[in-house]
Amino acid sequence: MTVVEFVVLLVIAGVCGSIAQAMVGFTRGGCLVSVALGFIGALVGPMIAGSLGLPELFTLQIGDQTFPIIWSIIGAIVVGLIIGLLSPRPRR
Repeated sequence: MTVVEFVVLLVIAGVCGSIAQAMVGFTRGGCLVSVALGFIGALVGPMIAGSLGLPELFTLQIGDQTFPIIWSIIGAIVVGLIIGLLSPRPRR
C-alpha cells in the first residue's frame, strides 16, 4: 500500500465515521475520532453482514484493499450507539 492509497483510505474512513456520528448524535472528538470510528465500523460492519448472510453492497477497491462503505457506516453506527450508551452524560 502506497502513501497515497493510505491517505485515501483515511479520508474515506473519516467520511464514513462522520456520517455515522451525525446519524447517532455522538459528538465527542473530532476528525481523528471519525477516522477511528470509520475503521472500527469497517471491521464490525462486515462481521454483522457475514453473520446475517448479507452481501457487501458498495465497496471501494483501494490498491489491494477493499473498503465496504455501507457496512462501514452501519458498523460505525452500532459502535457509536454502544459508546454513547456507555459513556457518562455531561452535566449542564
